[in-house]
Amino acid sequence: MTEHTVGYLIGSLSKESINRRLANALINLAPDNLVFTEIEIGDLPLYNRDLDANYPAPAQRLKEHLASVDAFLFVTPEYNRSIPGSLKTAIDWGSRPWGTNSFSRKPSAVIGASPGKLGTAVAQQTLRSILGFCDSPQMNAPEAYIEFTKGLVDDDGNVTVPETEEFLANWMARFGEFITRVRAVIPPGE
Repeated sequence: MTEHTVGYLIGSLSKESINRRLANALINLAPDNLVFTEIEIGDLPLYNRDLDANYPAPAQRLKEHLASVDAFLFVTPEYNRSIPGSLKTAIDWGSRPWGTNSFSRKPSAVIGASPGKLGTAVAQQTLRSILGFCDSPQMNAPEAYIEFTKGLVDDDGNVTVPETEEFLANWMARFGEFITRVRAVIPPGE
């Protein structure tokens, strides 16, 4: 089985984020052929086209990290019915300047958790639209909108509700299959 490096981006900057907890659980449940690396976004300045000719160091590090992975996993909260500004800024830096889009032709998946019943449904739809524009092939099914209840994921990243654990393990298995299919059609570097 071919190994794939997955860069994961957590939309929340909080170290105590429920989406960080969800990301840890997903990594624990992932197939063995997926290797994960967090793509940090907390030190990025707001995107400014005037800096395209001379990218700030944090944005250059981001571009290099994005280039080094085979696929992307976006784990995002929903802020005011959209994605957090930090995540949008990261995508803007990563997709610019024109002709250097780091997301193009690399497979991606979107998931998120919220204390609400709808999970992060609206934010995920917004993010899918952005990723579509960025030419990132997306795993559109199964969708996953996680209502994050107290104790759903323990401190070690274990899911405590068996049905949710099974669902998330299946979701990650499907993500692994999706990456393999996309990479068979669009090999890295093409």
